[in-house]
Amino acid sequence: MKTIRGKKALLTGAASGIGYALALELAMAGADLYLLDIDEEGLKKVKKEILSTTDVEVHILPCDLSDEEAITKANQKIIDSWGKIDLLINNAGICYYGPAMNMTAKQWQKIVAVNLNAPIQMTHQWLPVLMRRPEAHIVNVASVFGLLATRRCALYHATKFGLVGFSKAIRAEVGNQIGVSTICPGMVRTNLFSNTPSGIKGKETPLPPTFISVSSEYVAKTIIKAIRKNRHLVVITWFAKLLFFTERFFPSVVLFLQWAGRKKGRLVLDETRPAALNDLSGYIDQNREDPEKEFLKSSPSKELSH
Repeated sequence: MKTIRGKKALLTGAASGIGYALALELAMAGADLYLLDIDEEGLKKVKKEILSTTDVEVHILPCDLSDEEAITKANQKIIDSWGKIDLLINNAGICYYGPAMNMTAKQWQKIVAVNLNAPIQMTHQWLPVLMRRPEAHIVNVASVFGLLATRRCALYHATKFGLVGFSKAIRAEVGNQIGVSTICPGMVRTNLFSNTPSGIKGKETPLPPTFISVSSEYVAKTIIKAIRKNRHLVVITWFAKLLFFTERFFPSVVLFLQWAGRKKGRLVLDETRPAALNDLSGYIDQNREDPEKEFLKSSPSKELSH
């Protein structure tokens, strides 16, 4: 997509982090915007900032991207309003920090819903529209952790690996007609880490060191360049590139460093988890009756922002 000015762009996770910065960059480039996020106040803030500096058209639409029906309704509202879009950016994402075996079923389901199912559904529903546009583009914001795996973020990795694979498949299928870019940032200074619930007792989710992190604004500018040049896979930050190439050519080194950084002893199983398979039904019932206290009742900005 060589020309962004005048294009109609749909962006998810726009209320904070990379999405917020990207909304501003797209507006400065002249794109009309439809911004989705579960955080309505954040959407109002970004809309106000955009309208104070540009004259583009901006619509905001609160939407829970873990809800398939809500996504369909939002897309129908956009098509009723605009009749088309030229640019789809799937940016929304959430995370969980801690051993995979200590996650609850509802936490697994929500991460998969927001990080993977939502981008797939958005792409599936909008692809026929995009294919009819003279110049269209899809951007999926994944992560360097969709290219290599670390400890304590199993579901985040799984969904980002899935999103990278999905993006590659869609590019292979329709890339001769529309652009498809996969963005894999490394550490970015957003609220993703500070708002990620921790599954380790007495330990908060660690924040990445500043010297290996970049700003949301930097990532947003890089995404704009990727759209204009129809870049396929974009790995952002020097540290992310180092990890990516080390994993690619020396995977055993990365695995050794993972294990070397682990304290001696076995992982501690959460006491709420079943000790044997015959306890599984009771565990499922417990999770069904006891909604997540922190994860599912977190503030909107914790749910849908990189």
